Amino acid sequence: MTAQLLLAFVLFAFATAGTPGPNNMMLLASGANFGFRRTVLHILGISAGLGVMVMAMGLGLGGVFRAWPALHEVLKWVGGAYMLWLAWKIATAKGVADKGASSRPMTFLQAAAFQWVNPKAWAMALTAATTYTPEGSTIGVFFVAGTFMLVGAPCSAAWAGFGQGMRRFLDRPPVLRAFNLTMAALLVVSLYPLVVETRPTEASKSGASKEAPRLLADLPSTPRWSSHG
Repeated sequence: MTAQLLLAFVLFAFATAGTPGPNNMMLLASGANFGFRRTVLHILGISAGLGVMVMAMGLGLGGVFRAWPALHEVLKWVGGAYMLWLAWKIATAKGVADKGASSRPMTFLQAAAFQWVNPKAWAMALTAATTYTPEGSTIGVFFVAGTFMLVGAPCSAAWAGFGQGMRRFLDRPPVLRAFNLTMAALLVVSLYPLVVETRPTEASKSGASKEAPRLLADLPSTPRWSSHG
């Protein structure tokens, strides 16, 4: 990978991992409700889950979805239903002081598994694997996946830290209730691209250019998915 292409990929990873989206809305809510320390496993799970997805796509899983696009459709709607359930859980969170078993942050495995039903994560992973990975290079796949994880983890931590910083303003139940309802609503709104966005498989069929200038020019279109991390 050339230095120019690497820069383009780092910008892509930062734009997709750092902007508002399902992952980041949930991290913000988790940081506010449970604190940064209790959200660390959630952060690491997101990073690991995305890294594994990029590797899977780069090593051949993307071809499976191109061959059977119905699988992508099924996964898309299952993921949407799961995200609605998560929005309901956020909206009904009992409060910052609630430490009971019925209200706890995502575990590492739960956060990693969530990436497989997160529409934005699929788009991010498929784009990273098909556009930035040298064709036929296994080492390149692992390099891109590792870089994605290194760039994404600090972005996720920043969202959780921002939520942690808001805790002192959310110590009143009505305020926290309004915050959680807002986070739940934003998570639901993030499903909009699920309905209108072109399938990632269609984008990959058109043949992604590996030239850095083209990729840098394409970055402004990223927020269509990024407006929902």
